[in-house]
Amino acid sequence: MAVSSVAISPRKLRYDLYSYSYQEQPNTPLVISVLASLIERTMVRNERIVRNCRWALSRDAKTRVFDCNETPDMTVQSYLERIFRYTRAGPPVYVVAYVYIDRFCQAHPEFRISARNVHRLLITTVMVASKYVEDMNYRNSYYAKVGGLTTNEMNELELEFLFLMGFKLHVNVSVFESYCCHLEREVSAGGGYQIERTLRCAEEIKARQQEEGRYNQIAHVLL
Repeated sequence: MAVSSVAISPRKLRYDLYSYSYQEQPNTPLVISVLASLIERTMVRNERIVRNCRWALSRDAKTRVFDCNETPDMTVQSYLERIFRYTRAGPPVYVVAYVYIDRFCQAHPEFRISARNVHRLLITTVMVASKYVEDMNYRNSYYAKVGGLTTNEMNELELEFLFLMGFKLHVNVSVFESYCCHLEREVSAGGGYQIERTLRCAEEIKARQQEEGRYNQIAHVLL
C-alpha cells in the first residue's frame, strides 16, 4: 500500500470509525496510523524527560508488569497493523483502547510509555477493548500468539490491567465521541505529516523485510 494512496483527513478518519467494511476496504483504517503517531510522539517526549530526570522512571512495581526483558524489533505502527490483520478488531476498538491508555496513564502518572512497555500495553488494551466493543472475540491464547506472548503472560497482563484500572472500563457515547474528535484534530492540526511519516517508515521496513526474505530464499536454493 503506497503512502500516497491513503487519504489523511478528518473525514476519512470518521468514515473509517463509523462505516468501515473489511470486504469493501482492504486497507488498514486510518485510526491505527493516527494512534501510532500519537503514541510514538508520547514515547519520544517520555524518553526526553527520563534522559533529563532519572527520577522520572517508574518506581511502581505493579505497572512494571508491562516491561519486556528485550525490546521488540517492531514499530508501533507495524505492531498495530499486525494486531488488526490477525484479529480484525474494528476501528472503534482502537478508539476505546486509546481511552483506556489515557485513563491508565492518568491513574498512574508515574507510568511512562516507552519502547520497553508499549507493545504489551497495546496488545492488552486492544484485547480488553475488543471484549468491551465486539460481540464475538478470540480467546486470550490467540491474542497471545498475535502479540508474541505466552498465554500465561497474556492472562496475567489482562488481570493486572483490570485491577490497575479499578475495573473502570465503561466508555459512554459522549466520551467515545470526544476521543474521536481529539483524533480528528490530530489529523487536521498538523498531525498529517507525522502520520504520513509513520506510514512511510512502516512501508520502508516492510519493503526491507520482503527484500531480505527474497534474498534468504535465493540463498537457500543456492545452498
